[in-house]
Amino acid sequence: MRVHFISIGGSVMHQLAIALKKKGSTVTGSDDEIFEPAATNLKNENLLPSENGWHPELITPETDAVILGMHAKEDNPELKKAKELGLKIYSFPEYIFLESLHKKRIAVGGSHGKTTTTAMIMHVLNSLHFDFDYLVGASLKGFEQSVKITEAPVIVCEADEYPASAIEKKPKFHFLFPHIAVITGIAWDHINVFPTFEFYLEQFIIFVNKIEKNGILIYNETDQVLKKLVESHRRDDISYAPYHLPEHTIDEGKTIVTIGNTGSTLKVFGNHNLLNLQAAWLVCKELNISEKAFAGAISDFEGAAKRLQWIGSKNDGNIYRDFAHAPSKVKASIDAVKEQFPDKKLIAILELHTFSSLNKEFMNEYGGAMANADEAIVFYSHHALELKRMNFLEPALVKQGFKKENLVVINERQELEEKLRQYDLKNANYLFMSSGNYDGMNILTTLNI
Repeated sequence: MRVHFISIGGSVMHQLAIALKKKGSTVTGSDDEIFEPAATNLKNENLLPSENGWHPELITPETDAVILGMHAKEDNPELKKAKELGLKIYSFPEYIFLESLHKKRIAVGGSHGKTTTTAMIMHVLNSLHFDFDYLVGASLKGFEQSVKITEAPVIVCEADEYPASAIEKKPKFHFLFPHIAVITGIAWDHINVFPTFEFYLEQFIIFVNKIEKNGILIYNETDQVLKKLVESHRRDDISYAPYHLPEHTIDEGKTIVTIGNTGSTLKVFGNHNLLNLQAAWLVCKELNISEKAFAGAISDFEGAAKRLQWIGSKNDGNIYRDFAHAPSKVKASIDAVKEQFPDKKLIAILELHTFSSLNKEFMNEYGGAMANADEAIVFYSHHALELKRMNFLEPALVKQGFKKENLVVINERQELEEKLRQYDLKNANYLFMSSGNYDGMNILTTLNI
């Protein structure tokens, strides 16, 4: 296959490019900007474009497939050339499906927890030397890449609800057609794409209807919105496996979970991770993995990058980095740390960085999300607003939306750094939550660690 990538520098796009090269395809690509670590990863595989920009001359009649990334616009000159030549143009998930036509497909969807659940499944399968391909949106210990495409009989996919490409506006998870599907929960997000909650819900109904005949839907029955959706749109040609919190105990900051009749001490914690683990177990059970094998393998799972990731400690206090930004994710992460360490003070710092989180119309969705934090800071930079061409978000609106007494709202990185240095780390945990980087702040340096 001769495959060309438009926007090869994307975080997952460049990983697919590398995977296809390793499989034997001839791969080319272009982009107007390529950041790290994509630039180095592509360079190491001799796939880094010689210069930035779009080059229609790379698109020829001999090109078997063009894969279009989200970053590319509809007027992209390479896309125009591909259309003129009548070439096959795929979004990322459409091409993944093409490569997995003869595989058993597992797709993990949901507004939160899908990365960790996917990572747990991958970790167990890898530990047990199971032959499988995968697609996941984070770097994981034990995996060189976040995409693998071979001749394996099974593929495990994180199933994102965000649009597939500039010309294919449907959600990515509508193109995977799984045999085993997971939905971890539903909480409104991406309001720039899904302007109403009803429209957002509709995408999950479609996802359920895309499950292959005789397949199975594994879903979190503790999520009342999800439970109602599943009960209202049941299919007769698939089976259902609802799940809830597994039996567990917490002893001196360690969580011990019971899988069937087998106990396992975990390196991760929090009810949301226990729910993710239960979903992962039910998937692995469908692949004929035993309780004992799963419990043994999951015990050394350390989590995905920036998912309640421990990054340091000082004076009996821990510092965690988390990807949480949507209201339900923020609440779940805060509650998890507080439950795991009830005797420690919790200082939670949330950066508003996404379009939804910076939108004043969405702010009330955060009501109560930071309630269990002893100290709460919300940070958002002028730079982030400028990049998204959004008007300044008044701190008073943020305080009103979060409904958190003594909430501190900060817009300047220097002010945030100064505030953080005022806290005493003794017997306290820090939880940094963001899909951004706090306007370039080095967390450990700021905390003198």
